[in-house]
Amino acid sequence: MKLRSKFLASIGLAAALGACTTMTGDTMTASASDANEPAATATTMSAADMVADYPLISRDDLFGNPTRAGGQLSPDGKFVSWRAPHEGVMNVWVAPANDPAAARRITNSTDRPIRSYFWAPDAKSILYVQDKGGDENFLLYSIDLASGEERTMTPFENTRVQMLGGSDTIKDKVLVGLNNRDPRLHDAYLLDLNTGELTLVMENTGYVGFVADDQLNLRWAMRQNAAGGMDLFKIVDGEVEATPSESTMMEDSLTTRPAGFNISGDTFYWLDSRGRNTAALIAQDVATGEKRVIAESDKADIGGVIADKKTGEPIAYSINYKKSEWTFFDADLKASFDWLDQRLDGEFGIQSRTDDDRTWLVWNDPLTAPATTYLYDRDAGTLTEFYTARPELEGAPLQPMQALEIPSRDGLTLVSYLTLPPGSDKDGDGVPEEAVPMVLLVHGGPWARDGYGYNSYHQWLANRGYAVMSVNFRGSTGFGKDFINAGNLEWSKKMHDDLIDATQWAVDKGVAREDGVAIMGGSYGGYATLVGLAYTPDTFACGVDIVGPSNLETLLETIPPYWEPLVKQFHTRMGDPNTPEGLQLLRDASPLYRAGDITKPLLIGQGANDPRVKQAESDQIVGAMQEAGIPVTYVLFPDEGHGFAKPNNNIAFNAVTENFLATCLGGRSEAVGDTVENSTAEIVTGEEYVMGLSNGG
Repeated sequence: MKLRSKFLASIGLAAALGACTTMTGDTMTASASDANEPAATATTMSAADMVADYPLISRDDLFGNPTRAGGQLSPDGKFVSWRAPHEGVMNVWVAPANDPAAARRITNSTDRPIRSYFWAPDAKSILYVQDKGGDENFLLYSIDLASGEERTMTPFENTRVQMLGGSDTIKDKVLVGLNNRDPRLHDAYLLDLNTGELTLVMENTGYVGFVADDQLNLRWAMRQNAAGGMDLFKIVDGEVEATPSESTMMEDSLTTRPAGFNISGDTFYWLDSRGRNTAALIAQDVATGEKRVIAESDKADIGGVIADKKTGEPIAYSINYKKSEWTFFDADLKASFDWLDQRLDGEFGIQSRTDDDRTWLVWNDPLTAPATTYLYDRDAGTLTEFYTARPELEGAPLQPMQALEIPSRDGLTLVSYLTLPPGSDKDGDGVPEEAVPMVLLVHGGPWARDGYGYNSYHQWLANRGYAVMSVNFRGSTGFGKDFINAGNLEWSKKMHDDLIDATQWAVDKGVAREDGVAIMGGSYGGYATLVGLAYTPDTFACGVDIVGPSNLETLLETIPPYWEPLVKQFHTRMGDPNTPEGLQLLRDASPLYRAGDITKPLLIGQGANDPRVKQAESDQIVGAMQEAGIPVTYVLFPDEGHGFAKPNNNIAFNAVTENFLATCLGGRSEAVGDTVENSTAEIVTGEEYVMGLSNGG
């Protein structure tokens, strides 16, 4: 978390046996004669029948391009910007703030969507990052607002840019990190946003990163230590001190980090779990080194911070346990949030702020309606709708999400989220009238978390007739270091036990049918899917693995070079391949070696250019299953990386997925149609195991 930075770099988330099928309009459902589908009985309706009275929400409406997204205010408040499609590709648009209808497109992407952009502090240009084919070699581009000229600000091959620092007082420059000299290390450069000049500030001799103040002076250098934590070295007069001034141990490595300086540079902020469980917000006097606690919670880490625009000092903070909760130090800010709370349903927050902090863009997630962004004039007391991201979802049968606490077998609390199919919970007690098929949707990371709010995958799968559960298993972030560290060396073990415990909870509560639970996820969630089918083959009816690793040994051998400075953490948390014990641990936790134990349908999706989980991870397990004569369906995208960025590709894979799940669980599905043909998807093997795929229907 940066307290003040406007430069948020987001450049850091199953084979089916053949079935008889019936076509009804634009939907397809598996025939009850299919031996692999739980047959409907006099007392148990099929998942498709249970939701038959509710409109089918199209995949295009859920996963196609939004009408608008990513709205931002220029720092001076004169302009508004957003992302919107042009010829099917998301680009950036700009308009005067007092006349949003007078919009013009300022980017010209014709292939990959622009997913991250931001305003220059002087409001003279807009910058965005883009890679090629999902390779995550992100370059920085700039568009001059007046002339429309576009420039590549980091014109290097095989280079990944990092945003190291922005300023509230220096408007025409930023600090960036470039790894064009050494792919493992990012050197620090000062970038003039108007001339494009790059000036080397510091060559990186082995540091994970740097921390700068508002004057764009590097103040700290960070390096992983032998314990797997972090050493922080002061930078004085451009030189890194030889001895670290601050250190963390492995146990605090994911919950303690610098959070930036105030604008005067005399106070340094931390999110810090040292000597405690959850991360507190700490202020440190630069001159004396004295620290004081500003905010803390015994239930969750400090999540978000709002800083004063003039001083850079915290004026509000949030924690996110089951839901996000804000505490305010500033009466004016609290009054604005209270005013908004009286007018907006569901969740809301600040999306963008002007430099004078008098105009905001406010996002609003009503949970059962499409998200809307508003212009909020704090002085005039007016709230004006700016755009609705997906107006086509107005009136759709979107379902509420429940936030739950589920106990694990060894006493941990698993914060989880559940969405039920429409019409299944008529008395509103949070449990369907009769148990329904369920999809266990596992998040990636694994050092990340699921949260409360609108979730397109929850809505999609619930609309098809399934309960959907997302579980924050041990190792997930946000709940303190004890919860994270409980996952160390527990891949395929206690981390997986948590998923099994949550599944059993759903069965015992009457939410899920015991013989009708699928497991699905991306990245670590894809790995968990493979573990679920290989290690607990009787628990799940089928699985969907998206860019998941199958062999932890080869995963660690092929990590991106810019992750190498953090490799000690991977070894401590997963297993150290340099020791016999650690290597055996990795092999024991690798589904590849138990591919022959998979007995249930498996669908795999992979991007050929994935730099994190290489294509070989999917190729290996598909090959092992084929050698053992086990059916598997494998979909490869030659122009994607770690996930599917292009809407046509995402929709195509989801088309395959929902028809695969319909075969397995008996829910309804929209026909595959021409979605695969209109994407770059290559069905490597197993198209015959997904209904409607082999014949294009």
